[in-house]
Amino acid sequence: MHKQKFGKILSVALSVAMVLSLSVTALAADGETHLTIIGTSDTHGNIWGYSYEDMKESTGDGLARVSTYVSQVREENPNTILVDAGDTIQGTIMTDDLYSKDTTDHPVPAALNYMGYDAWVLGNHEFNFGVDTLKEIIAQTDVPVLAANIKNADGSYFTGAGYTIVERGGVKVAIIGVTTPNIPRWDGTKQGVADLTFESMADAVADCIEEIGDGADVIMVSTHAGLSAEYSTDGADAAQTILDKCPEVDVLQLGHTHTTYINNDGAIPVGETKNNAGEVVRYDLTLNADKEITSATVETVSMADVEPDQGLRDVPAIKTAQEKTVSFIQDNVLGHAAADFQPVNEINGLPEGRLQDTAVIDLIGTVQLENSGADVTAVALFKDTSDLKQGDLNYGNMFDIYKYPNVLYTVEVTGAEMKAYMEWAAECWNQWQPGDINISFNPDKAGYLHDHFIGLNYEVNLSKPAGERIENVTFQGEPLTDDMTLTLCVNDYRYTGLKNEGIISGEKQWESSASVRDMLVAYLAEHDPLEPVVDNNWKITGVDLQLDNPERAAYIEKINAGELATPYNKSINLNEANNVVVNGLLYSADDAVSSGLGDTVFYRLRDLAVAFKGTTAAFDLTWNNGVVLTKGGEYTAASLAPRADGTAIDYANLTVTVDGTPVEVSALLIGGNYYVSAEGINTLLGINAVEADGVLTLTAEVAGPGSGNAG
Repeated sequence: MHKQKFGKILSVALSVAMVLSLSVTALAADGETHLTIIGTSDTHGNIWGYSYEDMKESTGDGLARVSTYVSQVREENPNTILVDAGDTIQGTIMTDDLYSKDTTDHPVPAALNYMGYDAWVLGNHEFNFGVDTLKEIIAQTDVPVLAANIKNADGSYFTGAGYTIVERGGVKVAIIGVTTPNIPRWDGTKQGVADLTFESMADAVADCIEEIGDGADVIMVSTHAGLSAEYSTDGADAAQTILDKCPEVDVLQLGHTHTTYINNDGAIPVGETKNNAGEVVRYDLTLNADKEITSATVETVSMADVEPDQGLRDVPAIKTAQEKTVSFIQDNVLGHAAADFQPVNEINGLPEGRLQDTAVIDLIGTVQLENSGADVTAVALFKDTSDLKQGDLNYGNMFDIYKYPNVLYTVEVTGAEMKAYMEWAAECWNQWQPGDINISFNPDKAGYLHDHFIGLNYEVNLSKPAGERIENVTFQGEPLTDDMTLTLCVNDYRYTGLKNEGIISGEKQWESSASVRDMLVAYLAEHDPLEPVVDNNWKITGVDLQLDNPERAAYIEKINAGELATPYNKSINLNEANNVVVNGLLYSADDAVSSGLGDTVFYRLRDLAVAFKGTTAAFDLTWNNGVVLTKGGEYTAASLAPRADGTAIDYANLTVTVDGTPVEVSALLIGGNYYVSAEGINTLLGINAVEADGVLTLTAEVAGPGSGNAG
């Protein structure tokens, strides 16, 4: 087995376009071998490149585009390997509403076979439809299906394999597949899941490496999990523990979190892509004659503007599935909406469906209560833009407001448990601060966890910290007391999550035979045309958004015009300076004007380091007998407090060591900190920030990991 690392030197590149030039095989030196590994993940049934909710082709995603790209890479380098990291058979109307019920000639294995995947690693959503359905789909693919940490009762691999060995150009590459062991947390009640054992990923990888022995030159791990822990305290669901425990690993592919991620730590190449086959992660390895890795690069490649592979679309199972799904939607008007169900957003990008009670939430809640007979139910707005527009409604519209194939459970809860659940859901908002002109959302808690409750009346006081927000809860006109007993209806995912969080303790009493989407379809058939109804059973309190303040109106006008970014995860606060704008986001920097330098505004350099983080203008600051600035470095020091009134201002010619080179700029020295002008920061960083009316504005590309929602 190959064990020697390549001097801990890794070239890392991030690409958003498909740029292929000279053949890498032509560039190989004597005895060298070049390997290319392409990874997909979280494609979620998007084969064609089509939005069934909107009934139109997409422009930058789908396996058909990935297939075109892979074919071109294989022409460039025959030593190419293709791996999928899971969440592959769920996510569209095609996969969830048609082919989960009749798996005959399933389009997903047909696509994997056509594209010649070398390995398919299972994801958590593979278990959404039960184990038997998954087995029926697996049986249709010629691709090795890997799940090293999922075992049958007898200890054997669930899929029959934990790893596979692929040979390219005389190099043997072992691909080990593992997935998040949290599957029972979400799908523990699905058919057959309780009969399986889900082990620590790192332990399973270590066992495979021992079993492989000297049988491979390169070890790749493809994991349907993020780098950091999701729920575990021991790292069982964190891919980082694989690197920590298994130094033999040469390449790591991540999945599950729907995030663009490329490592830059100089160890081994680690990459992850966003969902829906909108990009792939590409690794290029060079091995010498002794089959030791001498260099490696990792990049993500966008599928934007890539032409779909018509050959894949013409595969009979795929073509039939597409036609069948489109017909299922467009040829079946299920009913009509009498009016739009969601109010217009006051601020672009801030969904009113998460800020007030709306007809979409109340519709889903009504359907869930009627089908379950429960006292109370919970509903999340899974998609910020979900709406039912006035006019004809089809199955795509039902998918738009309820995107997951969930079923319903009922469970008995106490009033105390109910309140604890409501507080848990209310953590999805940030605490309101005096001066905030909008309500914003907690970036650490995804929108699909933001439940609203039907069957109770309540208030959410956002002036209070998380855990203390739910007030004045009543059930059927009476205050909800801790010792009251209620029947709660939630979807299957939420039930297992609440149980694992220790928020509820009761056992499932009832399970629906139909999915929530099917219930919505049936309800629509009986209530056509569908009227938007809002009972306003809850409201947000404890905030003063200064609705009549013209300064607020001016900010909102700029947001709605696209001049400022949506304040989604941090509210705009009128008590802050808001004098630095980076990529449309507002930041506050301590500033000053020196009478000796006219009206030039100077900004505290350390505040700019905070504001520029996460962009290509990012920089780190340290002190080594002078100011040392490292372009691209991550500034980790805590934000500084505003300077005290009356602090002396001194003019200074500041020499900054920038990436080892001394650069001189004009500055102000105030309270031991240096302040620079727009001209100064541009000189230091080689950027083009502009100051006008005291506001410094910078537009810079985003650098480093992106953001996304796990699922």
